[in-house]
Order: sequence, then structure tokens, then C-alpha cells
Amino acid sequence: MEGNISFRHVDFSYLPGKQVLHDFNLEVKSGQKIALVGATGSGKTTVVNLLMRFYPVDSGEILIDGKNIMDLKRDWLRHNTAIVLQDTVLFSDTIENNIRYGNPDADDAALKNAAETSNCAYFIRRLKAGYQTVLKQAGASLSHGQRQLLNIARALIADPKILILDEATSSVDTHTEQRIQDALVKLMKNRTSLIIAHRLSTIQDADVIVVMDKGRVVETGTHKELLEKQGAYYGLYMAQFAGNKT
Repeated sequence: MEGNISFRHVDFSYLPGKQVLHDFNLEVKSGQKIALVGATGSGKTTVVNLLMRFYPVDSGEILIDGKNIMDLKRDWLRHNTAIVLQDTVLFSDTIENNIRYGNPDADDAALKNAAETSNCAYFIRRLKAGYQTVLKQAGASLSHGQRQLLNIARALIADPKILILDEATSSVDTHTEQRIQDALVKLMKNRTSLIIAHRLSTIQDADVIVVMDKGRVVETGTHKELLEKQGAYYGLYMAQFAGNKT
């Protein structure tokens, strides 16, 4: 997989008569960082759900490297894709096995490298059993930020071509947020990244920002270009900025 993604004239509805995506088009080149922004219900998550083949499209097509995803093996597609969500899922197992879930065949060097690169090695070393520490209650004893860093390590060790990120820095302190942001920058390097963005301050360096409203693309461009337009993105950004100031 090279990681080129194309959405071409995609229509989709979860329920008949209630269309969620309307003639959705998007071209993503290998290695690009694309941000999807818009109000709740605009269709951002649906785009990702369709790319991962959780649902078939009603019409249109989704291509990866020029091939329709319906003609690709689902396991292969998901093996080459890593997802980092807001709510991290860990297992009641060792830290090592939680990270290795991304790639069970990875050697110890790859494991340690993923932990270092994702900025979680610092707190693992502080634990009495280190990587053999068993997470009880699916990591309930760890902070939200520490769980997110382990999730990023899992994505790194998988070495995917495509990354799907759902804002990963909510509900953490400023210091941990910076660690997560640094880890995400390393994770996205040389990979095709789709970012479902809620906090617009985190996607200002995206190659392309796609503004969605009611299942339609209403604007695309860089952060600077969209602010200069003073259109939909400008309205979202100013409303969020004003909210942060109060």
C-alpha cells in the first residue's frame, strides 16, 4: 500500500431516506495530512467508517491506490490502517502485550522503539515490573494521557500506511497534552493521515482542511487560506477561539 485515497461521488445513509453523505469527493495523496472539521453530525466519522468498510456506500466508490476498497481484502485494509481514538481501549494484560497488539510479530527492539517514540517509555520505566506490569481493569490505574500514549505506541509498532486520528488530547493536563502532540507528530511522519478534528488549534498545519456541513464538503484549503476566505471555517474557528477566551 502506498496510501493514496480517493472518495468519488459517495452517497451514504445509515437508514433509508436519511442521507448522511451527499456526493462526497476527496482526493488524498500518500503522506498527506488531511483534517475533517465540522459541527457534530456533519459526517466526519461516517467518512472514516466507510473507508474502513464498516458499511458499504450507497453509491459512488472509495479507492486506495486506484483500487476499489470493495475489491481489497478487509483484513489487509485494516492491517495497513491504525486508528487512535479519543477513548483508548486497553486490555487487562501486560503493557508489553498491549503495545504488541498492534503487531504480535514485532521484536523487542521494535517494542522499545515504539515506546520511546510515543513518549510512554518514561512512565513505563517507573513501574516496578516495567513492560511486564499487568494493567488491571483495562488500565484504570493509568491516567487518560498515559493510556493515550500506549495507544500511540500500539499504532507505531503496527507501522501502518494510513492513520485515522480522532482528537487524542482531550481531558489531559497541559504537560501530557504536549507529550501526546509530540508523539502524534512522529506517528504521522511519512504516513497518510485523516484527522477528525474537534479542536481546530491542533490541525493548523494540515496539508488540507476539509470543512463539512450536513454531509457535504463546503470548503477546502489550508488554515491560512480558509481564514482569509472568512467563510464556514472562519466562523468555526472564531467561535471556538472566543469560547477558549472566556
